[in-house]
Amino acid sequence: MEEQDYIQFEAYLLGDLSHKDLLAFNKRLDSDPQFKKSFEVYKDMSAYLKHEITNEQVTSDFKANLDVISNKHFNTINEDENTTKPSGSSKFYKYAIAASVVVLLGFFVFNQFGGPKYGDYNNFDTISLTVRSSDDPNFSKAEQSFNSKDYKEAIKAFNAILENDFTNLEIQLYKSIALVETNKLKEAQILLGKITNGNSAYQNKAKWILALSYLKQDNEAQCIKMLKTIPQDAEDYNTAQELLQKLD
Repeated sequence: MEEQDYIQFEAYLLGDLSHKDLLAFNKRLDSDPQFKKSFEVYKDMSAYLKHEITNEQVTSDFKANLDVISNKHFNTINEDENTTKPSGSSKFYKYAIAASVVVLLGFFVFNQFGGPKYGDYNNFDTISLTVRSSDDPNFSKAEQSFNSKDYKEAIKAFNAILENDFTNLEIQLYKSIALVETNKLKEAQILLGKITNGNSAYQNKAKWILALSYLKQDNEAQCIKMLKTIPQDAEDYNTAQELLQKLD
């Protein structure tokens, strides 16, 4: 969104739009889904901001930040319009909120009001491989690397295992998770696609990981499509339904 949009959002919330601008604003809300979504997020963020800034110290710090940000965002406007400097109680700080709210709160507030993210769901269980394959050091290395979230090293170990046993679907599944975590999404999706098209015990877990890979790509359509294929008896069914409800 453009900076001017956020200023317009604040003007709307304050009731400062002219009749003509108000009609145009409402028309855009009806015709532009992205504009409407951004407005809803901004409205929530603005309400959060006004709620949180309640004590004197925080307010003082906030206004200090506004002074810096407002100089950057409003000097050009003031020069062009040759306007006089507003008083402290004027709309200056109100409109400065529109330019600064995303900067000040975006990193930790937007996630609360925005859509679901991959990082909300990548809480993978630890794996156990050494008990069953203590004779191969690659299993121990793969387990330790994966469980410590050193996914690059885990992939190397998984590859070494698959060289000797390329049909091992369990290792393929764990490798696919490591690939998603390291943003090798196309490779992961090819591997996961093969598992989901089979009839193994790992089929439904692979569907869940594949859905998450699409979520990481912000490909909501494909994520929704895959989530809908996860059956009720799957381990991840409830979480998949929760995610589906947030996306649908």
